[in-house]
Amino acid sequence: MLTYPDIDPVAFSIGPLTVHWYGIMYIVAFTACWLLARYRIRTGPWKGEFTDDHISDLVFYGALGAVLGGRLGSVLFYNFDRFVADPLWLLRVWEGGMSFHGGFIGVMLAFYWYGRRINKRWFEVLDFIAPFAPLALGIGRIGNFIGGELWGRPTTVSWGMVFPHVDELPRHASQLYQAFLEGVVLFAVVWWFSSKPRPRYAVSGLFGLGYGLQRFVVEFYREPDSWIGFVALDWMTMGQVLSLPMIFAGIALLVIAYRKQPA
Repeated sequence: MLTYPDIDPVAFSIGPLTVHWYGIMYIVAFTACWLLARYRIRTGPWKGEFTDDHISDLVFYGALGAVLGGRLGSVLFYNFDRFVADPLWLLRVWEGGMSFHGGFIGVMLAFYWYGRRINKRWFEVLDFIAPFAPLALGIGRIGNFIGGELWGRPTTVSWGMVFPHVDELPRHASQLYQAFLEGVVLFAVVWWFSSKPRPRYAVSGLFGLGYGLQRFVVEFYREPDSWIGFVALDWMTMGQVLSLPMIFAGIALLVIAYRKQPA
């Protein structure tokens, strides 16, 4: 049995400025995406398709969409009562409370808007960005673990971890499960798949299907939010309900991509 390490969520302080590990993980994630995107436009099928300025702008707008969408998604999908009781909580992002599905919608909208600015079709942008997203998500899950949030359900497996700030029960370290599946497995699969020319929609479809499937599975090991519980069929969590459209959309995009090469 393992014990959750006593990690201070504050990385360091300089005078009145307090820097949280949660924020640092976001910076690391977006920096990793920026570096990988710059590499990708110099090699392989995406060589020359975007400029360095495009990459910087894409990362900026992607970060903006992820943070705004993730926070609003957390409010709408998971924490609306908390927001009503304490509206300023919306601004305290260092306390956690970000929704992947909300951030995903925010990023898609941001890239749709930016794609129109640079005369790129929406899925040209999404197919280019999709291979980097899993790595950023995996880094974000490490941030969840450091913050001691989103812990797993009780378990009897030998690698169960006690989270003392929760209770004394061994639990699945579901944050680390997701970090591995999103940040390592899904990243490796989508990066490999996109390293060769693929029909439009295919890379985005694979990402959507892959993320939706792994999230749906990991939710069986992740403790449902106590104030929400199971939202469908007495066993489905909100995360599973929100992942189903991603699974279906991913399958549909792959079928469209390989049934007929888009113009």
